[in-house]
Amino acid sequence: MENLKILNKKESERILDKINEQFGIKNIESNYIILQKKDGKIFLINNSFGKIEYNTLRINELGLYVARFDKEIRLTIEGSQIFGKHATKNVYEVNENDANSWMEGDDIECNKEFKGFVIIKYKDNYLGSGKCKNNKLLNYIPQERRIRQKKIINI
Repeated sequence: MENLKILNKKESERILDKINEQFGIKNIESNYIILQKKDGKIFLINNSFGKIEYNTLRINELGLYVARFDKEIRLTIEGSQIFGKHATKNVYEVNENDANSWMEGDDIECNKEFKGFVIIKYKDNYLGSGKCKNNKLLNYIPQERRIRQKKIINI
């Protein structure tokens, strides 16, 4: 927990502005605290956490990992699920075959032009984010989170 920084209002607004700029999400709820690790990982935690005497607790991890911020915002699967339903731009809807390929860790064809990271959506499900480059969406799903079996998504 020692390399996790609780962002002040100005720093939090900078992160939320980047999310708005990339995905067109204007009114993001602020009932949480934004934390950031030195490596750029962004975490959310309920703001009632401040009422807990956490110094007396043994805590390994804190918050939900929702994004990574370096020069751009890249949402995790959970981040895309939280923010995706509010996004008004840079959302790419895929069919069932592409959704399965995506969750298996494959890059998928992209027939639209996007700048930066894109939220991947299948029906009402948000599957993470990828970067559009040369008509392909580059997959950033970690290997341990990929589905190993074909045709899991059948919603």
